[in-house]
Amino acid sequence: MSARVIASRLAQMVLVVVAVTMLAFGSMNFLGDPLCNIIGPICSEDSGEEFAEVRAEARAQYHLDDSLPVRYGRWLGDMATGDFGRSFENGTKVSTTLSNKLPITITLMVYAQILAVLVSIPWAVWSASRAYRAVDKASTVVSFGMLGIPVFALSVLLFWLFAVKWDIFPTRYEDATFGAQLKSLFLPALSLAVPLIATYQRLLRTDLISTLQEDFIAVARAKGLSNRRVLFRHALRPSMFSMLTVFGIQTGALIGGSLIVERYFSIPGIGAEVVEAIIRDDFPTVLAVVVVVTVIFVVVNFIVDLLYGFLDPRVQLDG
Repeated sequence: MSARVIASRLAQMVLVVVAVTMLAFGSMNFLGDPLCNIIGPICSEDSGEEFAEVRAEARAQYHLDDSLPVRYGRWLGDMATGDFGRSFENGTKVSTTLSNKLPITITLMVYAQILAVLVSIPWAVWSASRAYRAVDKASTVVSFGMLGIPVFALSVLLFWLFAVKWDIFPTRYEDATFGAQLKSLFLPALSLAVPLIATYQRLLRTDLISTLQEDFIAVARAKGLSNRRVLFRHALRPSMFSMLTVFGIQTGALIGGSLIVERYFSIPGIGAEVVEAIIRDDFPTVLAVVVVVTVIFVVVNFIVDLLYGFLDPRVQLDG
């Protein structure tokens, strides 16, 4: 990918982030008067003159007397320096909340993706090498069954079996050591990974079957290469475009899924925090999470664009 194309992609990423922040900031302010979320019922003029000073101080502190574009510009500028404001609930810096909770959620998402990739790729290769046989048909049934299980139901099942009944994994999040953290995140990550495993396996299997019909595969077989070498050295890499594309898109689904599993498994991540912030109408926290999620999503998909060229150097993305 040329420098011009990379620059174009980066500019698109910035535009996406700005557009999302503009929409989110406007929506948060149109949903209600932020002053009421800051000081509660006394925000109304009907609450009495004795609270007029409180209202004035809150408006001055949060610049609520300024126009919406001015407030958005100030918020965007502060955000660019890492200042996401303070929570309406307790006055805590939102950046502090993010630094404490975001790494846990990112670890959970990366963990789920690693599990999904480690299981789906060998499974897809095995299934494609036995395409349309009885074992492949049984594999198809299993994968569709995995796709049909809701994340929340799978979370309940895994928790009951492996944490409660068999006591293999802890029932609550532990972070005394990195090993303890990984162990306590395994069931939540597996809950997120199961539908991903089935999705990646179905896509890669289909593309592998198509690739195995190509002439260069016939040439490789004619050279006497083993079936394993043909599959992993020649067929696998050019068959991963669909899987890689969905890998980037599934980042958004993982973020949504983390809201469920973090709540159920009592994981103190950003997913659980944003649910509480939405309930409390804590606009600064919600907006900060929206920005972070957007940045993660566009960065992951930018990396996916770069990987296309690695999988097949003939691929040239237009700017």
